[in-house]
Amino acid sequence: MFLSSVGLCLCSFNLAAQAVNSTMLCQGAYYTEAEGKAALESFAATYHDKQSWEKRAERIRSGIREGIGLSQIPKNTPLKPIIHSKRTYDGYTVENVAFESLPGFFVTGNLYRPAKQQSSHAAILATHGHGEDARYQEYMQKRCATLARMGAIVFTYDMIGYADADQCSHKHPKALALQAHNSMRAVDFLLSFPEVDARRIAVTGESGGGTQAFLLTALDERIAVSVPVVMVSSYFFGGCSCESGMPVHKSKDHQTSNVEIAALAAPRPMLLISDGKDWTKNTPEVEFPYIRNIYSYYGREDQVENLHFPDEGHDYGINKRKGAYRFLAKHLGLSLENVTNERGEVDESFVTVENSAALRVFDRQHPRPAYAVEGDKAVGELLTTGVEKEKQ
Repeated sequence: MFLSSVGLCLCSFNLAAQAVNSTMLCQGAYYTEAEGKAALESFAATYHDKQSWEKRAERIRSGIREGIGLSQIPKNTPLKPIIHSKRTYDGYTVENVAFESLPGFFVTGNLYRPAKQQSSHAAILATHGHGEDARYQEYMQKRCATLARMGAIVFTYDMIGYADADQCSHKHPKALALQAHNSMRAVDFLLSFPEVDARRIAVTGESGGGTQAFLLTALDERIAVSVPVVMVSSYFFGGCSCESGMPVHKSKDHQTSNVEIAALAAPRPMLLISDGKDWTKNTPEVEFPYIRNIYSYYGREDQVENLHFPDEGHDYGINKRKGAYRFLAKHLGLSLENVTNERGEVDESFVTVENSAALRVFDRQHPRPAYAVEGDKAVGELLTTGVEKEKQ
């Protein structure tokens, strides 16, 4: 259930270093704790109200776009969704899903839906961290199924190089760009369902999935609610190439950190979930007050919250999930009553935990299309050319 130690996040940077100017990268524990706090103070000196913050916010946002080459990535290519193997459980259904974020490049995952369909549903993207088995883990299934029974359509999808998403390695030099693009196309995918309410789309994930959550929120205004878990830190920038292997924090004329990137959610509702045993241990005193101050420029301090567990570690465990359920129910109009037992407690015991074979998208009965693009080099070329591999 729990993610492993910090080492799981510390992926090799060798491939990424070949593709970018490493002097512009802010990776891993880039600052000490004191330096991270001091950096926030220096950032804060550059703005003092909504207008000056939004000027800085636009530079930070454009820095992300420039750093991952977002303008070069083909947009609105056909999704060509694949949905199969529907299972019906207690209050929710599960399907195996893939779509093309780029021609011949598949985003793979599972779609959880309320068993009782309505004309309008909130939708939630559920990202995962670097733990073994990723979206197959019990805690992921419980999170998605519970949110579906609460009334949301939930899509959980693989990081590149994990599970079904094995067309390239996770240490791809452009992993950050690939995953950011995949997340934005995942929003497109959810909006392809007529019952999804475009005003009620959220994202939540832990660790590396938390990075995906706050980066997507920064880049895509369609995200209405954000819940990044155990990741937003003033001094730790993400240890994997998929988080910090491209220059999204620094350029020749600006410097920022994940705290300010997360703050780009303002004034949309955001819950920061933190703990006492990783790089989010200072959130109540450092990161949260900084972000809340930015929300104050919009008069919306009530829209940002911090849920801190000083005795817990780096995971998306039951206490953290319960906090996320309450926040998402409040801001998305979901039903906590649907998952509350007679004692008034959130109860996930109704969830049927499946094995990985059941959750797989591509197998002998459902092979990946033959025209799929394979290999790091070929996948990387898609980000700048969008040229579809000739179908066989």
